[in-house]
Amino acid sequence: MIEYGHFIGGKRVAGTSGRKQNVMQPMDGTVRGTVALASTQELRAAVENAKAAQPAWAAMNPQRRVRVLMKFLELVQRDYEELADILAREHGKTIGDARGDIQRGLEVVEVSIGAPHMMKGEFTDNAGSGIDTYSMRQPLGVVAGITPFNFPAMIPLWKIGPALAAGNAFILKPSERDPGVPLRIAELFIEAGLPAGVLNVVNGDKEVVDAILDDQDIKAVGFVGSTPIAQYIYARGCAAGKRVQCFGGAKNHMIIMPDADMDQTVDALIGAGYGSAGERCMAISVAVPVGHETADRLMEKLIPRVESLKVGPSTDASADFGPLVTKEALERVKGYVDLGVKEGATLAVDGRGFKMQGYEDGFYMGGCLFDNVTADMRIYKEEIFGPVLSVVRAKNYEEALALPNDHEYGNGVAIFTRDGDAARDFASRVQVGMVGINVPIPVPIAYYTFGGWKASGFGDLNQHGGDAFRFYTKTKTVTSRWPSGIKDGAEFVIPTMN
Repeated sequence: MIEYGHFIGGKRVAGTSGRKQNVMQPMDGTVRGTVALASTQELRAAVENAKAAQPAWAAMNPQRRVRVLMKFLELVQRDYEELADILAREHGKTIGDARGDIQRGLEVVEVSIGAPHMMKGEFTDNAGSGIDTYSMRQPLGVVAGITPFNFPAMIPLWKIGPALAAGNAFILKPSERDPGVPLRIAELFIEAGLPAGVLNVVNGDKEVVDAILDDQDIKAVGFVGSTPIAQYIYARGCAAGKRVQCFGGAKNHMIIMPDADMDQTVDALIGAGYGSAGERCMAISVAVPVGHETADRLMEKLIPRVESLKVGPSTDASADFGPLVTKEALERVKGYVDLGVKEGATLAVDGRGFKMQGYEDGFYMGGCLFDNVTADMRIYKEEIFGPVLSVVRAKNYEEALALPNDHEYGNGVAIFTRDGDAARDFASRVQVGMVGINVPIPVPIAYYTFGGWKASGFGDLNQHGGDAFRFYTKTKTVTSRWPSGIKDGAEFVIPTMN
């Protein structure tokens, strides 16, 4: 039985609040360990460590800071399989998907190695007579991240990498459902040469989240999770005077034009809709074929593919996807399938009765496929976060385009077509933050930014890319003049360039 505490002051420490909860192993339903739930006092201890360590870390030149990140990348490669195994066992992802989770996080750390360039300011010589003006980027101080269960390596690294490279100290509050990898990440950073206290990991629930939001020494908070929680964190954090970025739920559409390569489309839908058991904020959960004939051709090819999906334990390298993260998540997703049937959608493939032989207590569910879903149904409006794909038939392109535009979420969207005009028009007019053209999961590469629109994102800066360094730094502008012996006398009007 593993007992997870916290990581404060450069080492693992046991929880002292007396509160804890079980960490499950979704593939067999067993208890893998327990995780301590921090008190406000434990969060405060992490903040004090971060405050003490941050000034010296910020004073180090950025090139030396990123050498720690470079060594960290080396150490992760050494321990890659260990990390993937922990992640798969605690989340339920297949080993292959767990490796991808880690890799997408490392790519942002790799881009963060460019901090010496990202941190450069601007300089104008002789902006006024004898006056030079320049700007500099400086770290905020102590910052925090609150990250979700579905990417326990990727999203913490998306936040930790640029925050540390910019000279901040970081406090991570990962999901209490799968805390093993975040704690190992902290240990590897220390092994890579990060000073103790610069990175702290505090496990917990709402009590520690509220403590983070209310602590005046924490200058910025980033969050990824559901939209209701994102709204709560954004409002409370902003009210406390913090810089806040929050990313919430999603309902990602794939528009399928009549000229689309249907085999390519179905391959894309299978991977993007059912990978990681649908527990991705970028999962395609709505397919929108344009025209009756397109819809019929899609369903003809899609049904047998969904029926033949291989569900297996996280350790099965041949499985398409594994279990859901908890029993509660499984029951919630099954409840949505029940609801869809009640609402009148056609359940073309029903995976609710799936049982994994030898793993009967695991949190498994087969792939589900709905046809004839309409925009007024809850299974269309709400994020299901499971292996459930809904097909909404559109009569024409304009009707198809209106679906993602009118939906409350605006995270990701895709169009599959051979028509460049249609693709260009779609990319221009669709009201969604990330767009794929014949790409089902349009997660930008690490030197671009990641972020949704509407109820999928709160705050004016995205994750990773240039926005990450803008979020984790503040700009200072200096106007400088050195005495030249000329005495101009007092001036009582506002300075201008005249």
